Amino acid sequence: MPLLTARLAHFARASTSSGAYTSLTLARTLATISPTPSSPSSPSFHIPVIDFSKFRAAATPAEKKATADEIVGALKGAGFMYLAKHGIPEATVERAFAESRGFFGMPRERKDRLAWADPRSNRGYVAVGRERVTQSQDAAAIAAMREKAPDYKESMEIGRDWDSVWPNQWPSDEELPTFKPFMLSFFQTCHDLHMVVMRSIALGLNLEETFFDDKIDKQCHNLRLLSYPPIKRAILDKDTDQARAGAHSDYGTLTLLFQDQVGGLQVQNPHTGEYLPATPIPGTIVINVGDLLSRWSNDVLRSTLHRVVAPPAQAISETEAMTPARQSIAFFSNPNFDAEIECLPNCGATPKYPPVNTEKYIVGRLADTYV
Repeated sequence: MPLLTARLAHFARASTSSGAYTSLTLARTLATISPTPSSPSSPSFHIPVIDFSKFRAAATPAEKKATADEIVGALKGAGFMYLAKHGIPEATVERAFAESRGFFGMPRERKDRLAWADPRSNRGYVAVGRERVTQSQDAAAIAAMREKAPDYKESMEIGRDWDSVWPNQWPSDEELPTFKPFMLSFFQTCHDLHMVVMRSIALGLNLEETFFDDKIDKQCHNLRLLSYPPIKRAILDKDTDQARAGAHSDYGTLTLLFQDQVGGLQVQNPHTGEYLPATPIPGTIVINVGDLLSRWSNDVLRSTLHRVVAPPAQAISETEAMTPARQSIAFFSNPNFDAEIECLPNCGATPKYPPVNTEKYIVGRLADTYV
């Protein structure tokens, strides 16, 4: 993978000066992200690293288009990319994780007062075992999977705060005085980045740069704080279907994923069905295509299956081991809820999907997922 190797090497040189990345880490990352080339019947698969500063600071339209083409190429091939030099300060990301830890560290009964209640709202606290993400849309099958092997995680869902119909569920200022103002600021920061990345995708698809602006400006997004508690190895061994988050695709335009260094995210090679680790790279955001952007592009951009598995367990006794806790933060970007998603004019003469309303699609998927 000469191109990927060059990108990672460039990123490593830039990051080593701050001590964030070592050559050993780079070698391990290359080994996991860039598997040994496969046979012709099993094409190789990797997640590219994109330097987004080249788009933001482009001096000419041609320079901007070159980075846009690089981004669209990544999303056509893998449906995933690592976005480096994205413009969100590392201190802001670290603060987001700290605020998230503070929330999940509250007693269960206080979190339960903020419980998620309705897929149309998609706001509030989701306890361990309540969600079972899956590609299935069969209610009975999902209920059976949830009963047998629910997703072993808890989350806090935050939407746009000015929605008078579906308000956010906030802990009190006495409990967490800085949580609400910081998360509202972080929500806006993520939305702003999403807007710019979507402009790069528009250019890469040979559309006007602002094509998506008025279709994603109402901020119908979902900021999800995720906590994956430690789990005993025996539970995982008892049921091979048990996962921290089952195999699924996301629903909207793009997902911006901030990972800690524990790892566990795996992305499916669409050619072989094999799951490969999306190893955390310091300073980057993992970005992937959601179903609605894939439908918009007539599957030119790929909405790729992915899952979260438990990392290697650590022995806690002679007979038992425990996996470490994991944190992540996902910003699920969506089109405006009143947007009709239909095949873009330059993505094929024959649409693969009928037009669909954003809100109807997303609420339907959420209704299938939760109990």
